[in-house]
Parts: sequence; structure tokens; C-alpha cells
Amino acid sequence: MLISDQYFMELALRKAKKAKEKGEVPVGAVIVKNGIVVSASNNSVEKDLSSLMHAEIKAIYRAQKELENWRLTGCVLYVTLEPCLMCCGAILLSRIKKLVYAAADPKGGAAASLYRTLEDARLNHRVEVVSGVMETEAAALLADFFKEKRLN
Repeated sequence: MLISDQYFMELALRKAKKAKEKGEVPVGAVIVKNGIVVSASNNSVEKDLSSLMHAEIKAIYRAQKELENWRLTGCVLYVTLEPCLMCCGAILLSRIKKLVYAAADPKGGAAASLYRTLEDARLNHRVEVVSGVMETEAAALLADFFKEKRLN
């Protein structure tokens, strides 16, 4: 793990905590290019009443607008939870170079847990994947969120 990976994951965790405060599943995402944050976002599925409003999708969209290019070559995506199949598709299509995620998602993860979408040699793009960066903190945030939901 690089020091910069931990630094940017901490930023993603801050976004995840903001999502939790708003009653959203606490997932945060940050996109970095050349060591500079290009975009950051968090889940807003409940607020926007849309299953598309995952942190990764929103961060990708904002980065594309910021960089004025749909190709995010050279960019690194930091996310607090292993991306789902939809988000992995967006990561591939946007040509992101590297994904760094914190906690695995055994029920929906498409980067390693259920599928290895981003490393599939049959596709025209592959993404370097790093997992487990600040996993304990991200997993605890998610566990606390769902524990509180079950109590209410």
C-alpha cells in the first residue's frame, strides 16, 4: 500500500461518512490524476431516487466533466466498497487506469468477490486492482450503518 493510497482513501471515507449522515449507504469515491483530486462523491440513491447514483458513477461523471474527456486514462479511482457490476462497467468504459478499494463486497462485488470484471482478458481494457486499503475502517462504517438500520 502506498502512502498516497491511504491518503486518498481517507478522503473517500470522509465522503462515505457524509452519505451515512444523510441516510445513504456509506460509500465514498475519489478520482485522482497525477496526484490531484479531480472529483469526489458519495452514494445518493435514496435522495435521487435512482439506483444509478452510486458514488463511483457520480465521481466518474464529474471527473469526465472536469477533464472535458470521457476517457479517464491515467486516473485512479479510490472507493470505500468493492464496486458492483454496473460500476465496474463504467470503470472499464471510462478507461480508468487503477481501482483501489477498501472493503470487499461478497454479495455484489464485481472486481474480485463475485467476478473479476476489471481483469477479464476478453475485454478491450483492463484495470489494475488493489484491495484492502483501510478495509477495517470502511467495513466498520458499513456494519454500523446496517446495524442502525436494523434497529430502526
